[in-house]
Parts: sequence; C-alpha cells; structure tokens
Amino acid sequence: MGIKFNLRPGKIVVVEFFGKIGGPIKSPVYEKLIERLRKDKSCKALVLDIDSPGGTVTDSEYIYHVLSRFGSDKPIVSNVRGLGASGAYLIACAGRTIVASPGAIVGSIGVISIRPMVEELLKKAGIDVNVTKTGLYKDMGAYWRPTTKEEEIKLQSFVDESYKRFLEVVINARGMSKAGVENLANGEVFWGASALENGLVDKLGTLDTAIDVASELAKCKRRVVTLGPKKSLMQKITGSLSSSLVDSTVNELETRIWSDYVRY
Repeated sequence: MGIKFNLRPGKIVVVEFFGKIGGPIKSPVYEKLIERLRKDKSCKALVLDIDSPGGTVTDSEYIYHVLSRFGSDKPIVSNVRGLGASGAYLIACAGRTIVASPGAIVGSIGVISIRPMVEELLKKAGIDVNVTKTGLYKDMGAYWRPTTKEEEIKLQSFVDESYKRFLEVVINARGMSKAGVENLANGEVFWGASALENGLVDKLGTLDTAIDVASELAKCKRRVVTLGPKKSLMQKITGSLSSSLVDSTVNELETRIWSDYVRY
C-alpha cells in the first residue's frame, strides 16, 4: 500500500488517518509520505484528519516522532472528526493546534496489554505445549500458561514505561502540568466540548476549521490537497462495506500476535 502525489506550489496537505493504527494506518507508509512532504517545498502545512481508535504502541509512537520532525520545519494542525482516542490522540498531539468536532470522542490516554488465555481449552483438546528456551522470560506472556508473579511485575513495568512516555508527550504538547494530565489519563474519553474544557483540544470545529488554522500558521493561501492510502484490492473488488468487515476481522486477529501485544 502506498500514497502517490504530485503537488503544485503553496499547498496545505490533508493526510487522512482513518482506522486502526498498525492496521490500515501503517507506520512505513506514513513515514515515507510525511518525509516526502517535509522535504517538498510545495507543501506549506499539514492537516491531520483523524478518525481512529488508536492501535499499537510501536506504530503510534513511530508516526508521532516522524510528525514531530515535520512539525519542527512546518506547521501541523490536527483535526479529530470522529475518534481521536489513545494512540490516535498521541498522534494528534503532534499538531500545534488540535481541532475537534463537538461529537468527536477524544482521550483514552493510557496503555493496555491484552492476551488470550487458552490453557483450559488446550487441556480439553488434549494438547500439550513443550517449550525449550534460553532465558527465564523468553516465553513471558505465553497464552498456554498462567503468568508468574515475577512476570506480572515485569509486564506491568513494561506497560508503565509506555504510559510514562505517553504522559510526557501530552504534557509537552498541551502545556499542562503533570498532575493535570494524570488526572485525565485514566483511560477516560471525552466529547469534543469536554475535551476543550479539559485542555485536550484547542477549539471546536470541522476539517475546514483546521485548514483555516493551517493557512494562518503557514501564512499561505487556502489551497488544499487530500492524501490517503490507496484502496486495497479487496476494497476495489467487494466495496467498502464488505472490505470493512474483512478489515475488522483481520485487525482483530492482529491483536492476538506480539506486534499488537501492548496497545494505546
């Protein structure tokens, strides 16, 4: 999956972030796009059009840091049209200004680690699992046995470390105190208006509002081009409804593998 584009001078570029981070929103694709836009003199500002529930820690943080590099050269404005939760809110924090619609769902600042437990299922099926490993924690998080107390401590520390990084991003991006952010960073979500009251966004509005802000920050005319990943072959063959069902099933399966073991 790639994104092809050819810009004319003086453009504000809207980049779509629709779907799960680590699923449809893949860090290698967005890294290439954002880096090309950063180097392209025709691109004067970036607007992030966000509708995402979040996703993997690794992809979320990677995309955030790529955007931060862009933001050091050119203005970024984030627009939360639907969901701007968890890792998607982390990405939104790359914007100098965050705009949210009144009906947007914003926040869910936190980290969650999920793994299926199939020990009893394996026993009923008469399946034994034999493990040969080189270290005490090499099979930590294995789904075929309960975790030990030592592993629980390690896993909690692993999650806490990621949570700490998330807090630091929000504190720096929003200019809020650590205590203020911690008070909001309990996994809670907010409607757009409440997010504004709590300092998680800067103003209520739509994509047009975000484009207007980007135009002002970049001091350029309101010339806009929208970019997003090309449709998959499945989407082209079956249409968006069927593809959404397939994508959601695939994404759910992805949560069962290690790349999605810890999530924003």
